[in-house]
Amino acid sequence: MAVDDVVFITGASTGLGLALAQLLLRKTEHRLVLTARETSLPRFAEAGIDASDRVMLLALDVRGMKAREEAVAAVAKRWGGVDVLVNNAGIAYRSVVEHAHEEDRLEQLDINFRSPMELVRLVLPYMRHQRYGRIITVSSVGGMMAMPTMAIYSASKFAVEAATESLWYEVRPWKIRVSLIEPGFIHSGSFRNTRWTPKSNASIVEEEEAYHEHYASMGPFIARMMGLSFATHERVAKKILRTMRRNDPPLRVQATIDAHAFTIMRRILPRWLYHRLLYSSLPQIRKWGPSRPGRKKRTRKKGDS
Repeated sequence: MAVDDVVFITGASTGLGLALAQLLLRKTEHRLVLTARETSLPRFAEAGIDASDRVMLLALDVRGMKAREEAVAAVAKRWGGVDVLVNNAGIAYRSVVEHAHEEDRLEQLDINFRSPMELVRLVLPYMRHQRYGRIITVSSVGGMMAMPTMAIYSASKFAVEAATESLWYEVRPWKIRVSLIEPGFIHSGSFRNTRWTPKSNASIVEEEEAYHEHYASMGPFIARMMGLSFATHERVAKKILRTMRRNDPPLRVQATIDAHAFTIMRRILPRWLYHRLLYSSLPQIRKWGPSRPGRKKRTRKKGDS
């Protein structure tokens, strides 16, 4: 990487994005474009980050086509273009498949898949012209495996992983390097920001609802796993920086210990055993579903064919 590369980070006002911005400010001389929704911009000042000759602070709702185009154009006007794109902004819905409606699915995909791919499309002409660039997209363990109640979140991450894998092949002739960062559980309170659909939200309250135990078990389980994790946003940010600096970084970078463990499990275990093992490890699984196991048998009446 060049010393003064322009690094464009989405979702930079909190969590991993903020940790990466602070790390880059301390450890590098890169020029930074830090984006966040307009209502989140004050967080930069609270974190001690102000606009300067090497820092641009831009309001950006990644869902907006015009907003994305204007942000990339503003960087081009000031600094020529984006050398390193870090797609970090994202959301997560907690919902079983049956409780997710079309608007929920579209919002999840819009932020986690469509928007980062559109930013990639916008920065690629400049990168191809200079025959150099880095595209780093923050994925998740949820992009290699799916958990119950996180179906549409994993769908969005599976999608971004597939598109990024294709991109890895497509842009190598121009020396553009593409990587996916795959964190697992991170020690943080970010699980509190998980969104709920109307039906999933009702199910956690109504004990007689069919999927109540799914939500009642998985929510505390995820919170507990995040609380026990040794991984932090700062440690994952360091992994991203090391990936940016490598001449030929790998396509996939497992950013936490559990991400490494799940990757190994998927490689060495037969698929049927892998799924059986994970299913049996789910919290309170015996309480899920109907109180009486099995399907009610239909009584055959005289004359039935």
